[in-house]
Amino acid sequence: MANIAFLSTAHTHTKGFLKAVVEKENCQLVAIWDDMASRGQGFANEYGADYSSDLDAVIARSDVDGFIICSENTRHLPLFKAAIPSGKPIFCEKPFTTTTAEATEALSLIREHNTIVHMGYFQPFSAQMQGVIAHVASGTLGSLTHARYRNAHHAAYGHWFDSPELAWFADPELAGGGAFMDMGTHAVHLLRTVLGPVERVFATISNKSGIYADVDDNGVALFQFQNSCLATVEASWIQTGGLNGLEVVGNNATLFNHPQQGYVTAAPREDPQPVSEGEAKPTRVDRLVAAIQGELPAEDLEADLLCAADAVAMMEACYESSKTGSWIDVPTL
Repeated sequence: MANIAFLSTAHTHTKGFLKAVVEKENCQLVAIWDDMASRGQGFANEYGADYSSDLDAVIARSDVDGFIICSENTRHLPLFKAAIPSGKPIFCEKPFTTTTAEATEALSLIREHNTIVHMGYFQPFSAQMQGVIAHVASGTLGSLTHARYRNAHHAAYGHWFDSPELAWFADPELAGGGAFMDMGTHAVHLLRTVLGPVERVFATISNKSGIYADVDDNGVALFQFQNSCLATVEASWIQTGGLNGLEVVGNNATLFNHPQQGYVTAAPREDPQPVSEGEAKPTRVDRLVAAIQGELPAEDLEADLLCAADAVAMMEACYESSKTGSWIDVPTL
């Protein structure tokens, strides 16, 4: 049995993660810490856990096997600094951190204490996307020239963050950014996983709707990858329709998300061919339990941690590029 404690319940995905924990046969929710007592106590009552306002006491509990961090984005590092020294696996909602300086500090702590940490990225781990990743890596598409990924919804128009519990999504001091931080980080992480490290980025990020005016609600970024591939990311809270998904173009064929057939490849004047699925990998709560039970290969955990850290550097470069109107070099962490 894997005993789980939550460190903050601020994120909108908290309910889904709590539900996943209590419904798993080999998993048990034992404690919740939150700096907003009404929020933490409410979830504790609903899901049958102990609530505590004492962070150190929750981390020190001998009956806890792993932690889930669902705090505001800019509060990840303080919770990392408190929990990583325990050596117990941690699942933290994305992003890893909101600055490269914080990501570097967190990585140093992880290395020092040999603690498993993974984020709430899920898109690369499905059977479908594992097949896509393998297909791109196989070289079948030929020399890669360009790619794109859209990750967007209508959160601003839907007023998703109007409640006091979720208002932090529109507070730059707590969120570190708006739609591009929230949605773009998924797209950036996926492209980094599929295409490898990035050299530089050019981005334009702004608020178009005026609804959550203190943060951005729409952005587009252009990435120059080390393998010479160019890729665009679209991230938005004002997307009212259209298709999400990945497209990768090579000089032999293009891989794309067909609205009826799923991911396919197609060469000029040829019918689309389906991309074979791979083997799904555990993600989010399932990944935490697998980490606690020692079921995840160390090389997989390390590779994904580096992707999550590099995604921070890529995101920071995007915001800097939007401010300066220039290309920004992206360090590899």
